[in-house]
Amino acid sequence: MLQWKIGDTKITQLIEMTSYWSTGGEVEVLPEATPDNLSQIPWLKPHFVSDEGDLILNIQMLIVETPDQKMVVDTCIGNDKNLNVFMPDWSNLQLPFLEELKSLGHDPDSIDTVICTHLHVDHVGWNTRKVSGSWVPTFPNARYLVVKEEYEFWRNLEEDPFGDVFGESVKPIFDAGLADLVENDHKVSKEVTFESTPGHTPGHVCIRISSKGEDAVITGDMMHHPCQISRPDWTTSFDADSEAAVATRKRFLERYADKPVLVLGTHFANPVGGKIVSDRDTYRFDV
Repeated sequence: MLQWKIGDTKITQLIEMTSYWSTGGEVEVLPEATPDNLSQIPWLKPHFVSDEGDLILNIQMLIVETPDQKMVVDTCIGNDKNLNVFMPDWSNLQLPFLEELKSLGHDPDSIDTVICTHLHVDHVGWNTRKVSGSWVPTFPNARYLVVKEEYEFWRNLEEDPFGDVFGESVKPIFDAGLADLVENDHKVSKEVTFESTPGHTPGHVCIRISSKGEDAVITGDMMHHPCQISRPDWTTSFDADSEAAVATRKRFLERYADKPVLVLGTHFANPVGGKIVSDRDTYRFDV
């Protein structure tokens, strides 16, 4: 469990799982991230690439505590989700995630805001939990914030390759009256704002945190792995619009390179956070 302080705001990591992904497998996160290509980016080891050349990624939720609010950003996969064979290792999980959240001093009832950077399966799972056969909001006292364009995209999608993610993890929070549709530049509080980063999904946002002259940004899936800092043109098969995703990543890197801004990768392995710095004709992640 890692923590960071940004002025008066505290950010705490809660990992659901850490995974190792190789090219050539049934599911490839970044097809161009082969062991040979990754070996050309030596700073990825030891934190982000294994000795065997596999990508190391966390699935994690970030708890953001401002002086006035307690928020969570992206709620991972969740237990009991009926995902299809496309990702069998994620289906019907039975993990002590909520117990671990409580052990950090955060009862689900104490969360007042849930932020969804987008509505993919591994970012909305703990929006809900199964109780007596029904899906109910995990955070009953929270407002769940979803970008309008993102919601419309998934509500109108004919089929999600992962299964009924919308029905299990999104629709129940709307049915309970706990969800708010917001713009992609929404200001959650004086410390926390949305930053539009479309491409991976149409309404995808990063989360900017500013307090007392210090700044951080949570990436969501604007980038999946630190290798994309050096190679922003490497895309994932899960992008809705790969061309837009590359353009967004390049703008993000230009905006934050060599700035005193802590970048927290939603899927980055520990140490998760670092600064983007110029590295000849590209960039690297300084941890």
